[in-house]
This record gives sequence, C-alpha cells and structure tokens, in this order.
Amino acid sequence: MIPGRPPTSAPEPDTADQATKDAMSNATTVSPAHSASTASTLITNIASLVTNDPSLGWGSPRSSKFESGGGSPLGLIQDAAVAIEGDRVVWTGDQSKAPATDNRVDAGGRAVIPGFVDSHSHLVFAGDRTQEFNARMSGRQYSAGGIRTTVAATRAASDGELEANLTRYLHEALRQGTTTFETKSGYGLTVQDEARALRIAAAHTDEVTYLGAHIVSPDHADDPASYVALVTGEMLDACAPYARWIDVFCEKGAFDGDQARAILTAGKAKGLHPRIHANQLSYGPGVQLAVELDAASADHCTHLTDADVDALANSATVATLLPGAEFSTRAEWPNARRLLDAGVTVALSTDCNPGSSFTSSVPFCVALAVRDMGMTPDEALWSATAGGAAALRRDDIGRLTPGARADLLLLDAPSHVHLAYRPGVPLVSEVWRRGVREV
Repeated sequence: MIPGRPPTSAPEPDTADQATKDAMSNATTVSPAHSASTASTLITNIASLVTNDPSLGWGSPRSSKFESGGGSPLGLIQDAAVAIEGDRVVWTGDQSKAPATDNRVDAGGRAVIPGFVDSHSHLVFAGDRTQEFNARMSGRQYSAGGIRTTVAATRAASDGELEANLTRYLHEALRQGTTTFETKSGYGLTVQDEARALRIAAAHTDEVTYLGAHIVSPDHADDPASYVALVTGEMLDACAPYARWIDVFCEKGAFDGDQARAILTAGKAKGLHPRIHANQLSYGPGVQLAVELDAASADHCTHLTDADVDALANSATVATLLPGAEFSTRAEWPNARRLLDAGVTVALSTDCNPGSSFTSSVPFCVALAVRDMGMTPDEALWSATAGGAAALRRDDIGRLTPGARADLLLLDAPSHVHLAYRPGVPLVSEVWRRGVREV
C-alpha cells in the first residue's frame, strides 16, 4: 500500500462495470504468481508510457534490433496506465480501460519509462583520480599511474571502506533512475583482492563480473604470462563462486587476442559467461573474439572495421557504448549510427569508474549519445533500458510489459525526449524498483 494514498476498493465481480470486465479480459495482462494478500497498484494519468514493446504502442512490430528511419522501438502508449502486483507489471494500456486495483497513484501527466539498466560499471574501488582528470582537461602532462593508482588505493582499503564507497555510488545511481546495474572487479589484481571485491559486489547485485584481466598486475609486470596463468587458475577458482560473468580488457598495453581468448575460455569452463572490453583505443581482435565466443556484450566498440560491424550484426553479441569515457578523455566518439543502420543491437551504459568515466548518470549518457553519437532520442532510451537488458541477457527488465519486473521511472516531463532535450536537468522524480517506490 502506498503511504498517504487511500486504497481503491475493487468492485465485486457481479457489480463490476462492463468496461472493467472487458479490460481485464482483453487488455495485455498476466496472471501473477502472488498470494491473494499481495496488494495491487495502478499508476494512472501517464502522459506517455514507454513499454519497449512496439506491439503495445504505435511503433512497428520488430525484433529488438531496429533500423534507422523505422517505427519507434519504444511501444509508446499515450494517456496510459500501468498495473503492478507484487514486484511485477500485470497490465499496461489505455487508462480508460485500466483494471481495478487496491491502490491508485496519479502520475500527474508525467512520462513513465522503464528503469535504466546500467550494464557496465566499475564500482568496487577506493580513492579517486581528480588530479589526473584535471591535468588531462587542462592540457598538461601528468605522470600518475592510471589504473595502477586505483589498484594501490583499493588494496589498501578495508572491506568496510570498499562497501561504503560502492553503496554511495549505487544510491547516487538509483536517484538518477538506475534500477539494475552490473559491476566488475579489476582494481585488486591479487587473488584475495579480486575475490573480496566480487564478494562485496555480490551482496548488492546478481550482475557481477570477474575482471582480473583488467591490466597485467604490477606484481607481474615483467612476466605477463605468469599473470594470465594466475587469472585463469587460482584467481579464477577463488572468484568464480561470486560472479556471473568474466571480462577482459583486450587492447594494446593490456591483453592481446590470444591471452584474451585463453582467459575467457577458462571462465566459460567455470560457468562464467564472457563479455569483453573491445576496440576502445585502437582497432584489434576484441570484437571478433566476442562474437566467436558468444560474448553477451562487446563494450566500447569505438574503432571498428566493416567486418567487425558485420560480425556484430549477425550475432547475439550486443555492442555496449560508453559515451562517458569519450567525454572524460576527449576521445573519438563511437559511431552508433553506423551500428544501428547495420542492425546491431546497441546498449548504452555509464562505465562508471574513477579514471576515465566518473559518472553514474545514465540520463547524461543518453544526452551524449543523441548529441554526439548519431542516435535518436528513442534509440538512446531503448539502448539504456532494453539494450542494457540484452547486454545482460535478461528479458525481465528494461521493459514495462506484463510479466516484467516493475522497475519504472516517473519523469518531470511529458515525454522521454526531454532526457536529451533538457540535458543535465534532474528529471527523474520517482523511482520504483520491484514494485516499490524507492525515490
């Protein structure tokens, strides 16, 4: 029951009006597996509802891969309502046909969208790299150690300090609409520190990624092969129980294609599914390797050949774009338009980390993608919700359709387009996660 709002009593079956009966029998509904005591809630007076199911709105029916110039992938419904029971959506449609529920919430003419799915972040760390960023933005040389600086600070931090830092950024992200997040290890680079990072992360999300192969550990700088052996052996054994995914930074100065293949293959043998940092700084084998190994996602995808784009378009691997990194490093923007036009499934994520993309704001990344990466507002929102869900191989999040998890946002705006139209403005006014208002 929503505090401060009186329940709306459901009519008895023999007295319900015909419109309600018709709505319950003909609208898009699902029978939830909840007890009879579970309260139901109707959010009504929604100016524009994003369902991410084109069959429910005016968008052209299509798969999750959509083309430039086609119908909207968002399945928009105007003057809409959403019914929630327990932690699930059970009905969406025209508010005039809404079913009776125990509680009713007035959206006040706001837009409602799915909660953001941030499928790439690095949140278990200590310290920051303010001086490095300031020097980079000021055009000055700076000799700090980059990732190694964060590794040293993370190793020195206590478990409590790491968890406090993690929860701080999770709360920050939640206030901006992120209801599902993935996060990685990668700032410990020892067996003990990688395992504890994943253990801490696993207490807060199911989407945990083992990234022992972030860089070659400073302890093995003179013998990278020994570090690969550690990452695929003792470290993997210690980390696998806490993780769902395995990742590797496949790039010059980190791990080459053969090393990355060995690391991801070892992870698969332990039941971890691959994802990969690919083609961020230069052309390389990362994207092709991602497709070869059926990685859920190839992340960054800035420097792509035509063969890379074709491989992604003909695979189940999502191209996850991370515009916060390009913004914070003044690097070349990924060409989202090229990927979308080829039929690639695209996700947008923050890459929140202390070095190259210290933002937890998905709305900021949506605005960057529209302004600088060739995406339409509809495509950017889809990629930050349903696209992120695809990058995590989830079909229960990133959409507002019957059976989906009731993760949704109310915007202080009549349309989702305002996310790009009014960049930097805190438009997320309410955040509902698993059917409960948390912001």
